[in-house]
Amino acid sequence: MPTTIELRAFMDLAELFRERGWSFPMDVAVHEGMSGDELLELLDIPQENVEVIFVNGKASKPSQAVVNGGDRVALAPPGVPGPYRVLLGFKKMG
Repeated sequence: MPTTIELRAFMDLAELFRERGWSFPMDVAVHEGMSGDELLELLDIPQENVEVIFVNGKASKPSQAVVNGGDRVALAPPGVPGPYRVLLGFKKMG
């Protein structure tokens, strides 16, 4: 049974939300244990456009992220400036 996540996007991805007329934040119906890759497919966002998915504040590569109903999720594109990468916690991500 699908439940929802609260989804936000930053930088170029926020512009994509505006172009598509999506709210910010946007509620998205997901199935429990949905992978980050599945989420991007559901949203029709190419994987190369997302470097990091934050799930409840924790940064992960899209292929490693897992979302469940009630999660707060944010998408960040490639090219986030260095200081923000450190502050957001994904500079040292493998």
